[in-house]
Amino acid sequence: MDKAIPEEKLREGLDQIIREVTEASTGIALTRGDAEPGENICTVHIGFRRGFHSSLSLRADSALFARLAQSMLSVEQTTAQDLEDVAKEYFNVLCGHIAAALYKTTHVSARFSVPSFHWGRYSPAGHKEQFVIRYSSGRNEAAELVHHVPAHPDGDGWTQSHSN
Repeated sequence: MDKAIPEEKLREGLDQIIREVTEASTGIALTRGDAEPGENICTVHIGFRRGFHSSLSLRADSALFARLAQSMLSVEQTTAQDLEDVAKEYFNVLCGHIAAALYKTTHVSARFSVPSFHWGRYSPAGHKEQFVIRYSSGRNEAAELVHHVPAHPDGDGWTQSHSN
């Protein structure tokens, strides 16, 4: 199997998509940064069911997810359930854009699993972090998009899977 996308091109594409979709859907501008999310974080995670062998996680300060929820729901106060529901829906939309971009580049029809939400830092079992893209908002909220690949040597993540 050959790699479908060089890592640097993948990074650039993911970065562009997350910033454009976040600003268009919520009005929140993310810029590349170095700060990691603090201790009060949430993670939303999604894996490929078909097309590729990797997964993505978005870890962010819970304040950023709360602001996303407030913006998307047009409310001033949100509950923990609102935060979870909006984070999963937001990431699902974001990953839809990612799947479309991957298809344009690779002609591989990728399918994501249903997003999962986790309070705190989450990494899927049996995977390792291939790369992390860090962001900050205008309110100094931090986030990071993490690309996970299988920990075993056979999987490079963005190689097309056998079950297309």
